[in-house]
Amino acid sequence: MTTLVTHAVALDATGDSLGAWLLLDDDTIVATGTGRAPADEVETAEEIVDVGGAVVTPGLIDLHGHGGGGHSFDGSADEIREALAFHRAHGTTRSVVSLVAGPLNRLGASLEQIRRVADRDPLVLGAHLEGPFLSPDNRGAHDPHFLAAPTPENVEALIEAGTGILRVVTLAPELPGALEAVERFVAAGVTVAVGHTVATAEDAALAFDRGATLLTHAFNAMPGIHHRAPGPVVAAVEDRRVTLELILDGVHVHPSVAALLMREAPDRVALITDAMAAAGAADGDYVLGSLDVRVDGGVARLRGSDTIAGSTLTQDAALRFAIDRAGISPRDAVAALTRTPAIALGLGDRLGLLAPGHAADLVVWNDDWTVRSVWGAGRRLAV
Repeated sequence: MTTLVTHAVALDATGDSLGAWLLLDDDTIVATGTGRAPADEVETAEEIVDVGGAVVTPGLIDLHGHGGGGHSFDGSADEIREALAFHRAHGTTRSVVSLVAGPLNRLGASLEQIRRVADRDPLVLGAHLEGPFLSPDNRGAHDPHFLAAPTPENVEALIEAGTGILRVVTLAPELPGALEAVERFVAAGVTVAVGHTVATAEDAALAFDRGATLLTHAFNAMPGIHHRAPGPVVAAVEDRRVTLELILDGVHVHPSVAALLMREAPDRVALITDAMAAAGAADGDYVLGSLDVRVDGGVARLRGSDTIAGSTLTQDAALRFAIDRAGISPRDAVAALTRTPAIALGLGDRLGLLAPGHAADLVVWNDDWTVRSVWGAGRRLAV
């Protein structure tokens, strides 16, 4: 199927182009330009979509989410598909499916469910194990009974269970054996993130030198920035090899702090959702992993505590918040949802730009930055 998109304002990490056109052939962008589309492209296109001057961006990429639309990513394959469909209607065309800490055998079973979905769905980029190798003192919404030490045996068990599907692992680098675990995961082709940690800046820097290249939801579940103890956020900002995840919903991080981080680490901040099942669903009672969660006013917390338990965020809402509340430019906000996460996963040659050779993942936006239409791998998705 060839689709010609015309009369667009094409916006990606390289800037914007007025009067742009893009030719999609199956799952790939094969040609782009501005002005009148060449006659050959018009004649050969099976479908012509005139967006009437609307902004078109690459599809959004979420490195970290646990569910949405009332469905959890740690459920059945059908539940995973329902949660993905919810987020795709909000512009997220590619997803890393995240799991909270659990017993190793249960994580293995969940990885198999994600593999079943990914085998038939190219928009699933893989799985993220947010645990079990986390600090008990900064575990957030992870069941303390399921935390584990990053022993060689545990690491090998998860690598084996995650063959072909495990994309990202979060760990606390101060744990005994954690630095060796970083090296082993990286050698197995898994991206390692520092998070849920009480690490010092020095601890984090050691992990980055061993191969960790992500910081899981910057500022959350880790020491903050202190003038005598800079912590893992400063270590990540200072290391250009590192991408920093950020939950930009106005709850997890103040907008002025988010803007500061974007300035200090340009093109290295990836906006994530960390969404749980309640995203897009009603307030009420939910379960995250094995823990009870109460959602009030769209804010999820462990029942009976002040501990935030993921979010109810969608990536289109994060884009609007970045532009309207944090004062981040549309170009930088779009880059943080597209190009930056693609590079973080080593997929920058295929995802995150409106350029020939890149995936035919597009979002067409209304003037208020709500989603009008979405293409994933060249297919129009339901919105």
